[in-house]
Amino acid sequence: MLAGALLTGLAACSGDPEPPKPSPSATPTKKPELTFGVFGPEAEVAAFTEVADQYASANDVSVDVVSYSSSEAAARAYRAGGPPDVFLLSQRDLAPMTAGKLLRPVDELLDERGVSFGDTYSRDALEAFAVDNSLTCIPYAVSPMVIYYNTDLIDFPTMVERGLDAPEPPEGELPTGWNFDQFTAAAEFATRPRRDTRGVYIDSTLAGLSPFIYAGGGKVFDDKADPTSLAFSDDSTRSALETTLPLLRDAQVTPTAKQLAGTDATTLFEEGKLGMIAGYRSLVPRLRAAPGLHFDVMPMPSIKRTATVGDVTGLCMSADTEEVSAAANFLVSVLSDESVAQVVRQGYTVPANVKVASSDDFLQPGREPANAAVFRTSVRRIEIPPLLDSWSDLENAVADSLRQLVTVPVLDEETMNRLTEQIDLDSQTVLSPPEESPSDSPSGTPSDSPSASGS
Repeated sequence: MLAGALLTGLAACSGDPEPPKPSPSATPTKKPELTFGVFGPEAEVAAFTEVADQYASANDVSVDVVSYSSSEAAARAYRAGGPPDVFLLSQRDLAPMTAGKLLRPVDELLDERGVSFGDTYSRDALEAFAVDNSLTCIPYAVSPMVIYYNTDLIDFPTMVERGLDAPEPPEGELPTGWNFDQFTAAAEFATRPRRDTRGVYIDSTLAGLSPFIYAGGGKVFDDKADPTSLAFSDDSTRSALETTLPLLRDAQVTPTAKQLAGTDATTLFEEGKLGMIAGYRSLVPRLRAAPGLHFDVMPMPSIKRTATVGDVTGLCMSADTEEVSAAANFLVSVLSDESVAQVVRQGYTVPANVKVASSDDFLQPGREPANAAVFRTSVRRIEIPPLLDSWSDLENAVADSLRQLVTVPVLDEETMNRLTEQIDLDSQTVLSPPEESPSDSPSGTPSDSPSASGS
């Protein structure tokens, strides 16, 4: 080694050194290739695609947009084949994605890039994606359930003039809330037998009934964080249902089976045959396109308090992405005010970004609904649901009993108790199924034994 070092030194000092060897040519840097998973109506997917294309052309990055028809279809595809590098995800599908270790937490990556969480997003929206003290995804959209009402069938000033119970905002302002008595009065006011119109329709589903249960002081689950059952048989929940069901199942103000035959409540609303329905912001473009329909929105009615349900959509990163830095940079760009506004202008989305939610890009003054700020203020009233392995399984398990709760001809105390207890029992088959014991396997051998596994 010493001889080698000396020879090197001599060569360096020689007056006739060896000619320098040419340096190897630089290997071209490969352009990052990203995939971006989105879902929604065609117009919204097109807006996401435009956002991705603009970023790709400005940053020498390839972004391939993969679209799905719904959040449920997207989640199924993510779990089956692995998610794209960056993708939209409903909070309802967070639990199985987390359990499958398919997500890369985004908090540190976004913090490194100067994204301000506290100033831009509500605490509730952030907590919806918080798992094990990490932010698994960043909130993108927060869609609360609100009440859509036909302004030709329900005219609050006229109701007030007639001495009916209706919200009375200051002159020149729009109403910001109402109570259940006023909601009931509006349903009765819109019911006009001669014109074949009815006042209100609420789906007999978990989503449809939950806002009224929460508002009436009840609870939907036995535990908010780790439920083992629904809580419809709880005294507080039964009390809330006793307040609301007399209206929601009233055959005089709700659509008849004949009216709903071959159609749905939203179509009746579009046709001017129904005074009120509950829905999300995604309904707005469809209702705007309905000929002759004039509509606005109100928050869900208060009883003991004001509450609603909703869906929080997040932007997430795949745990298996090979382009971590490029994916994080793209994620930041999609979250920018300009990019969010570009998507929001399509009319389907309530942005989690509070600045954009207060802008004309979202409020769209001069277009229906005039009271669009209701979506923004209702976000604070959303009851964030627990993380469940399968929402669709739970909804299917209780669907029949919930339908009976709203449609059974006589709902006396005995029937109410029986149905609410059945709903809770039905839910337990999904939320706390009995564990399979060794004797339950067909061969009588433990399910994890070699003979049971076929090896």
